[in-house]
Amino acid sequence: MDAIVFGATGFIGRSLVAELLTRGQRVAAAVREDTLTPWLVSQGVDTAGLDLVAADITRPLSGLPEARDVYNTAGRYAFGLDVAQARAVNVTGALHVLEWAAALPGLRRLVHLSGYRVSGKEGRPDYARLGAYEASKVEGDLAVRARAHELDVPLTLVNPSSVIGPGQYIGLASLVEDLWHGRLPAVPGGRDTFVPITTIDHLARFLAEVPTSPAGEHYWVLDDATPRLPELIALLADHTGVRAPRRTVPVALIRRLPRGLTGADPETLSFLSADRYPTASADAFAAATGLETPPAADALRAWADDLVAARFGTASPWLTPYGYTSVAGSRTWVTGDRLHPAHVLLHGLPMNADLWAPLAPHLPGPVLAPDLPGLGRSAATTQGVDAWLAELLGPVRTRPTLVAHSAACGPALRYAVDRPDRVSGLVLVSPSFLQAPAARMARSGLAAPMMRRMSAARLARTLGVPEGPEVVSAAADLRRPGTARRVTAALRTDVAERGRSRALLDRVTVPVLIVVGAADPLVTAVGHPVAEVPGAGHYPQLIDPAQVARHLGAVPVPG
Repeated sequence: MDAIVFGATGFIGRSLVAELLTRGQRVAAAVREDTLTPWLVSQGVDTAGLDLVAADITRPLSGLPEARDVYNTAGRYAFGLDVAQARAVNVTGALHVLEWAAALPGLRRLVHLSGYRVSGKEGRPDYARLGAYEASKVEGDLAVRARAHELDVPLTLVNPSSVIGPGQYIGLASLVEDLWHGRLPAVPGGRDTFVPITTIDHLARFLAEVPTSPAGEHYWVLDDATPRLPELIALLADHTGVRAPRRTVPVALIRRLPRGLTGADPETLSFLSADRYPTASADAFAAATGLETPPAADALRAWADDLVAARFGTASPWLTPYGYTSVAGSRTWVTGDRLHPAHVLLHGLPMNADLWAPLAPHLPGPVLAPDLPGLGRSAATTQGVDAWLAELLGPVRTRPTLVAHSAACGPALRYAVDRPDRVSGLVLVSPSFLQAPAARMARSGLAAPMMRRMSAARLARTLGVPEGPEVVSAAADLRRPGTARRVTAALRTDVAERGRSRALLDRVTVPVLIVVGAADPLVTAVGHPVAEVPGAGHYPQLIDPAQVARHLGAVPVPG
């Protein structure tokens, strides 16, 4: 084989395998179980050159295919480990890989993945002070260097910083999650705290090039232009439309406070440092091989979008592309095609754009589905929802069908009346202004404090829908600061606008279809076609999305 990768199912290992395969190499991937192949296929990687081999590095290795380059990206990365757990992989396992590689007749290079805070340290690691993870990484780094020297193994150490990218939900991601959920009252550390990053794509390309460099190097792979931690947090807060903490808390104080109060794992605190790192050799090698480090600010913003789309590792994005964009003063969460949608989908209350996930696969052509301002993942706007909708649809180059649900039907109707040349048709799903007031929600006393405390199961019962991922997503957003209060305000506004919306329905000139659940019928007669979905209530797209899509097929769709 051209290369064998240990730890091939990990966040770094799988990206390295993908990079090597894309370069046409024959790659052996050492795994315990095959979660790698489905991931590679999902990324569009040709797996013809892949050979999966079973390996457990905590035991001496044998029976593996020979390879020219050996990569050890395996590591136990977690806090709260006991010493035996950490050492089994990070020390003993690393030495097993080295001993096996030393016996290869055609070995060109052993590339060992270490860490930017641990590599190069000398002396016995202090497990009591550092914790099992970091101390075992220090011990493993020392042991690999010493044993490679004894056996004359051509070794290169690569010491990455915090690696970010799609699928990375630990480390710095926990801090971003607390920020996004409003649980970060202060930035840990000081004004000069430096938590450097590198992107997974850059690291994978760097690792793929390493065997061409002279042996014996230690490469610190990180972006020295990463903003200091307070500025990094402020950048992400601005991008996602949340409030950034203004205060910092010194690490020494965090160590003295009870963990139950700070929520900080003691093992993470040593990473909150103002230290800088020797990146010159890695930067020179990257430049010589034509690798460019992506701008840190852009990489952080893209990663924040990935984290939010995946609900910090608890869900899978249902539509791409996705991300935050500025719309009428709101940092708006937008999924789908912003330029050429066939359908624009506007969610009702108390949901977000995920409401449309079951329906979207049944619709022809691309869709555009935003979170309305102040709801879901979007920040509020002072310009009003009508101005927001006009700006959102400004870049659209098609004449899409505008599909709105419940309280979003009013803004969608106003847009269609004012700009009939911009839409080919209007679909109102459970238009609240034509139905009985939100009786179920009113009976449940769905005030903001109650919504913030609602579990997904209780929200599903309140709405009369299954407890699917769409409800789980909505329940999570309702716990974010201010969202439940804005939902309550939007409900009141919707009630106040009922008469105005009914009057506008007579003025709309584009084709209109109204879709309702049979259990939640209209209470007002209308002069437009009405389609009923049997067995559904106020959220028919969650009960029978295929049936709703068939009804939408009667509305003109742009070519």
